Amino acid sequence: MEAVAKQKYIRMSPLKVRQVAGLIRERNVEEALNVLHYTQKRAAKILEKGLRSAVANFYLNEEASQIATDEIFVKSVRIDEGPTLRRFRPMSMGRVGRIRRRTSHITIIIEDRN
Repeated sequence: MEAVAKQKYIRMSPLKVRQVAGLIRERNVEEALNVLHYTQKRAAKILEKGLRSAVANFYLNEEASQIATDEIFVKSVRIDEGPTLRRFRPMSMGRVGRIRRRTSHITIIIEDRN
């Protein structure tokens, strides 16, 4: 049985989120939550919220109510690039510097391994 949680338009670069996402792939959900809770990156708080949402979605199903949390694993974490907000800033010699504020789409899939 699988459960999915999606977060869209997160105002953080996909590269920064992927660094933290690599820490929780193929781990037990409890272990992954502990890792995210004690990781000192801003992306860890966002991923922790998404993982908790995936666990809540998993337990919405009636069949999942008998499954213990230590049997649930993170199947995959996908970090996709969302739309880029383009901003401009004045630079030297009358030029314009482009600033790209990147966004991310996060998809977390968890499953039980029985």
